[in-house]
Amino acid sequence: MAQRYVASVSTLEEILQRLEPSLGPVAGEPAPLSGGITNHNFRVTLGGEECVVRVHGKDTDALGIDRQAERLASETATALGIAPALLAADEDCLVTRFVPSDPVDARDISQRAGELARALCSFHDSPAVLPARFWVPELLDQYAAQVHARSVRLPDSYGEAAAVAARIAAALAPWRPRPCHNDLLASNIIRAHDRDRLLIVDWEYAGMGHPCFDLGNLSVNNDFDEADDERLLRAYRGVPPSDAHRATLALMRILSDAREAAWGVVQAEVSELDFDFDRYARTHFERLRAAVEQPQLGEWLAAAGAGAWEEHRGQTA
Repeated sequence: MAQRYVASVSTLEEILQRLEPSLGPVAGEPAPLSGGITNHNFRVTLGGEECVVRVHGKDTDALGIDRQAERLASETATALGIAPALLAADEDCLVTRFVPSDPVDARDISQRAGELARALCSFHDSPAVLPARFWVPELLDQYAAQVHARSVRLPDSYGEAAAVAARIAAALAPWRPRPCHNDLLASNIIRAHDRDRLLIVDWEYAGMGHPCFDLGNLSVNNDFDEADDERLLRAYRGVPPSDAHRATLALMRILSDAREAAWGVVQAEVSELDFDFDRYARTHFERLRAAVEQPQLGEWLAAAGAGAWEEHRGQTA
């Protein structure tokens, strides 16, 4: 662990030297920030302004991360007022303005599902065209290729997840890609002290995807119950959700666990961070299997229907 930390600090020093001409001189010592399981994050004062400098982790391209898409998504989210201001970005780092804030937990997020639904809707409806595609069935194939390239055998659960993802993809096709965040863990949502607003951070998995994936990802990662999901859908759509919308959300919860599990499998091979990625993958494979074993799966696949997500859209509440 100590060697990994020293290596990241060495990289940070080089990055800060490159940032100083545009953002101003460094003052004081950078302070490591906890919480990330892909990158290294530091609180740094540059040009008299407090910033968060995120040093990209090793081999993050293997995870399907496109840094140009992340930059464009961050710029869009900044303009919409739903993310901390983007100050700089390059192939090694991303810099945002430090926002005094508090972390939130799953309960906080479920209680403010409507606020997040409106924020996500504004991003999905933006004119941004991101130079990356995010669709879980395709991503599972890409992740599998990364693991095979390292001569590592995939767990049997991986094939099961890929098969379920293919069934869901067939049920939903066709659909219209929109700019999406795709990584709505509680750790990627903060409560800013000013106006007590929620902001979304870490747009590195942003890409053109199915907008309901963001809702399903938010829901399953933050333990939403049926009432929370109903509130989320109604706030997002501006009208009472249909059975097709509820079914699509349920299927996206499953796709989210497929993605998280597969991501953990790849991270176990490429990451240098001190985190139990094998356990992370197992947890999500188990939750996916439990969801698939529910008798409603067939009903969800039938009810979701091709293109149903685009129907009956009102103004967000």
